[in-house]
Amino acid sequence: MQAVTFNNTVLRDGHQSLAATRMSTAQMLPAAPILDNMGFSGLETWGGATIDACLRYLGENPFERLRKLKQAAPHTPQIMLLRGQNIVQYTSFPDDVVEAFVRANAAAGQDVFRIFDALNDVRNLTTAVKTVLDCGKHARGEICYTISPVHTIEAFVQLGVNLQKLGCQSIGIKDMSGIIAPRVAFDLVKELKRRVGLPVTLHTHDTAGLGAASYLAAIDAGVDTVETSIAPFANGTGQPDTVRMLAILKGHPRCPEFDAAKLQELRVYFEDVYKQLGKFTSPANERVDSDILIYQVPGGMLSNFRNQLAEQGMSDKFDEVVREIPVVREALGWIPLVTPTSQIVGTQAMMNVKFGRWKMICQPAQDIALGKYGKAPGPINSEVLAQVEKTSGQKIITERPANLLAPAMDGLRQQCAAKGLPSDDETVVLFAMFPQQVEELIKGTAAPAAASAAAPAVPAKSNQPAITGAGKHLVINVNGGRYDVMVEKLD
Repeated sequence: MQAVTFNNTVLRDGHQSLAATRMSTAQMLPAAPILDNMGFSGLETWGGATIDACLRYLGENPFERLRKLKQAAPHTPQIMLLRGQNIVQYTSFPDDVVEAFVRANAAAGQDVFRIFDALNDVRNLTTAVKTVLDCGKHARGEICYTISPVHTIEAFVQLGVNLQKLGCQSIGIKDMSGIIAPRVAFDLVKELKRRVGLPVTLHTHDTAGLGAASYLAAIDAGVDTVETSIAPFANGTGQPDTVRMLAILKGHPRCPEFDAAKLQELRVYFEDVYKQLGKFTSPANERVDSDILIYQVPGGMLSNFRNQLAEQGMSDKFDEVVREIPVVREALGWIPLVTPTSQIVGTQAMMNVKFGRWKMICQPAQDIALGKYGKAPGPINSEVLAQVEKTSGQKIITERPANLLAPAMDGLRQQCAAKGLPSDDETVVLFAMFPQQVEELIKGTAAPAAASAAAPAVPAKSNQPAITGAGKHLVINVNGGRYDVMVEKLD
């Protein structure tokens, strides 16, 4: 029986989950050659929040990070997490921007693209998948796992079938909240292998304490790859630790072989890095939190709620706000909670408690109801939709949202040139998503790349928004970035 393979996430999701994505390239490079020679089937090094963190907090060019890591670890495929039409941001971009980003990324050395859509709307993956394939790279279509009346094994397997038809070369089960139960993992992997036939990877978090057990069940079901990290950037809100998974699999016919001495060497190294990033770590992210099974929010979100509600003078409303999350999620069509939908649902839950249920609806929540993020998995609450349509003067759309977006690369090149910035694809696509940060980086006014010296804007593993302001204008803080949102009062 063929051994299961491990991808390693310590250089991306490991520190994103447990240290607010603050590991610098300089802190990664000493470990990269060791990781490269361990026998991992892939190293996740890029995408997700790392692009934002490089530019916003570390004063780094993320493409330079990719090139340096590729040079330091040339033998193991490098993996990135791509949010489909959202790229690595919170809003949708035109097809030509998505295409340019993928091409630039592939040219810089990216090998495997984990491509997902927050609503599991395959239409939002079409452009990214096609471009990845055109570049000769590997497209791994992700299934965002969640639990609701409309999310069944059959529905997820059909999504896998659709991803195969799209051209994806493998399937990933993306369990962002760490809520997939072992039996479900077994059944889902078994059916995907039977009906789809592509290699399957399971990605989870150990937030609720299920991660390692679910990996074991998936391995028994025939999963090809699971994703592990290196302690202390592992377990809790991160992925299960590699050494821990090897111990669980000891004696199993599919147990892979790794150099125990090298794994210990990596652990010692990353323990020192973890100490350097002490300002961004938190015991709350290291422990098992079974509340995640009830509210299904991504790792770290519950603890962040406490801090953000305190800023709003709503500390006594914590339980009420958390209970509102499933209410909002159901009304918006049982959307999975993953970037950017987790931020949107969390924001709306706070607003429902603060102002009264659906008295104010933030613009992103309105856009979800109107279909601007794609087709929701379930029906939108009819009363909420009617009020949004009345207030906005718009009707729900049914076509692929990106069809409504005009090409933007030429205009973005002109904007860059007008600011005295380079107009190459790398600069332009980053400018499209993070204009201020890119200008600061290129003009030399960005913060220095000293991760341990930067002050955290939010606690570790924070994708969750804080709200300031009153009335019809709010400011939402997501990962330290400010997003001004106009909200409408509904009758």
